[in-house]
Amino acid sequence: MYFFKIYPIKIHDNIANTVPTAEGALAIAINETPFTIHNANCLVLGYGRVGKVLCHSLSMLGATVSAAARKFSDFAWIKANGYTPIHIDDIANLAPKCDIIFNTIPKLVLGKELLHKIENRTLIIDLASKPGGVDFDTAKELGLNVIWALSLPGKTAPLTSGRIISESILNILTEKGVV
Repeated sequence: MYFFKIYPIKIHDNIANTVPTAEGALAIAINETPFTIHNANCLVLGYGRVGKVLCHSLSMLGATVSAAARKFSDFAWIKANGYTPIHIDDIANLAPKCDIIFNTIPKLVLGKELLHKIENRTLIIDLASKPGGVDFDTAKELGLNVIWALSLPGKTAPLTSGRIISESILNILTEKGVV
């Protein structure tokens, strides 16, 4: 029997986990490409928590960063932060020119038609939780280099990730008046 109510914790909603996610994505990009991130043309699909931190990290390394979103308020923030805004419906025009595409949207964004336009040299890193945002079967058929990078905080920085989870649990319990 529990002496206090158990509250569900949505670890994926934790803002602090965006940093190890972005760092893990950068590590993958660095290890999987024959070129530097500096001057690479990078496209980040989605400008939510992870997208924002990832764009910033890529920019700090000297990448040319474009970010795709749907909301006009996101476009304003993307532009204000020095990145190129693009509407998610218009990525077919930019994706073929990219060296690295990072997806953060957990629904199909890179479908069959769009994948046919992407060059084999382009690295695609899908950071989205299931079901992901890439048609993985088509990508495999086309010989595209796609990495579905799930659970990056725990894989990239297990100590930091554990601390973040611990702090999140304590914060929730404190907010609920349990601690």
